[in-house]
Amino acid sequence: MLHPQVAASLAVRRRPPAGVLAGDPAAQLAHARQAMLDSNEAECGPAIPLPVVVDVDADGVPCRLYAARTGAPVFVYVHGGGWCYGSVETVDRLCRRIAERSGCAVLSVDYRLAPEHVHPAALEDVETALSWVRREGSGLGVDPSRLAIGGDSAGGQLATVAARRQRDAATPLDYQVLIYPAIDPMTASESYDEVAGNGLDRDAMRLAWQTFVPHQADRFSPDVAPLAVPDLAGMPPTLLITAEYDVLRDEGADYADALLSAEVPVVHVRYQGVNHGFARKLALFDAARAAADQIAVSLRAALTF
Repeated sequence: MLHPQVAASLAVRRRPPAGVLAGDPAAQLAHARQAMLDSNEAECGPAIPLPVVVDVDADGVPCRLYAARTGAPVFVYVHGGGWCYGSVETVDRLCRRIAERSGCAVLSVDYRLAPEHVHPAALEDVETALSWVRREGSGLGVDPSRLAIGGDSAGGQLATVAARRQRDAATPLDYQVLIYPAIDPMTASESYDEVAGNGLDRDAMRLAWQTFVPHQADRFSPDVAPLAVPDLAGMPPTLLITAEYDVLRDEGADYADALLSAEVPVVHVRYQGVNHGFARKLALFDAARAAADQIAVSLRAALTF
């Protein structure tokens, strides 16, 4: 059953009157970006104070570092937003809660957005941030020898592609956290038909994929479609979170199954009654706080060795 908090959450974000921005994609994108920022406080709640919250330059990629203690393992976080919007600000509260409750440092990556910067710009930024924290982390008071990655939605896609590329480069990551990741550029799963209309639908996801990867042939590359990878063995142990009323639900489950088939340790948790985007909305969803704490516990278990 759809939780009443879903309807309440959908009412928070400002949407233009029907037809006002029709036929003007640039104006629609500008509105979506600003509306997400404007609703951030109401959706995500107050900021948890931490000893370290600092904006850093990771070899040209703007990032934000959160830490509750020195010598902490590092969790690199990649925000969602259809590769077209979102920022370190829109996941700030989630990153703070994870850092406080896990004991890990969190490095949130403010990667370049489409359509101004199409694939592979965002992936390059994530990889640059990973290389930078490996090199500079000890000087920042964190322990980059214990390194995990994660992200939500589009950020989940970027995170797991980066993790696979790290595996292939013989610099594997220790853990990954994927929150309703965008996995299938074909938007073919049944959940698109079963649960559309709860804040995300097939048309919106098709537009996001097309904007992020304009050349259709590139969408079949393993650097875009995680399930196009012929062998997933050796990927990091994974926590994968899906939502019952999310059109990305089934492709996330398919990816969890593919990882399991490759003998990758996976915990797949489906949060019932909630929709896409719930996890960062700590002020609106009880499930968001539970998910953040589950992520924190899993990171602490995976990285404090």
